[in-house]
Amino acid sequence: MPLFKRFALYFAPEAGPLADFGAAWLGWDPVAGKACPHPDLPGLPRPADLLTETPRKYGLHATLKPPFALAEGRDQAGLRAAVEVLAASLPPVTLDGLQLSQIGGFLALTPLGNTDALSALAATLVAELDAFRAPLTEADRARRRPERLSPAQRAHLDRWGYPYVMEEFQFHITLTGNLPEAEARATAAALAPVLEPLLPRPFRITQIALFGEAADGRFHLLHRAKLTG
Repeated sequence: MPLFKRFALYFAPEAGPLADFGAAWLGWDPVAGKACPHPDLPGLPRPADLLTETPRKYGLHATLKPPFALAEGRDQAGLRAAVEVLAASLPPVTLDGLQLSQIGGFLALTPLGNTDALSALAATLVAELDAFRAPLTEADRARRRPERLSPAQRAHLDRWGYPYVMEEFQFHITLTGNLPEAEARATAAALAPVLEPLLPRPFRITQIALFGEAADGRFHLLHRAKLTG
C-alpha cells in the first residue's frame, strides 16, 4: 500500500512566526507531521480546536493544484521530479501582502494587490502536472455536487478534477471551518491583533510545496521546489 493516497501542490509558509502560529492555531504541523497544542486566545467564541476542525488536516496552506490520486503508471518520485523541473521554469510571485478576510462563512488570509501572476502560476501547475492525476471516479464527482456548480465549474471538474481552478481560482489560506456570522466576526476580532505583525508586506511566493495525504487524512509536506524561472 502506498504511503500517501493523494498529492497536492500548495503554498505553505516557510519556517518562521507565521508558520509557527498557523501550526498551533490549526493544531497540525505538516512539516513535522505532528499535532500541536492550540493557543488560548482571548475573545474566541469557542475553543480553537472546534473552530479549526475542518481545515486542520491540511495544515496552514493555500491550494495551487488541488489534491489528486496518482494516475496509473505514475509514482511519487516521478511527480517530485516533475514538480522540481516545472518550478525551475516559473518565476517567483510578489504581491503587496496578506490580509485577514471572511469568505462566505470561513476566515482566511487573502492576497493584497494584483493577483494575475498568482493565478497564472496556479493554472500552470494544474495544467502541466495533469498527466499525474488519476481520473475522477463517479463517486468523487458526485461528492462535488455538480448540480450546484456553475457550467464553468462543472466543466473544470470534468476536465481538471476540481471546479475551482483556472478563472474560478481564488488564492486563500484557510483558518477556520464554516462559522455562523457572529462567531466569524468574533473569531476575526480575536485573530486580527495576533496575526497583524505576522503578515508579510510584501508577500512573496518563492517556492511551491508538494504535500501528501496519509491514510489517516492528514497532509504532510514532502518537498519544497524553488521558483527560479
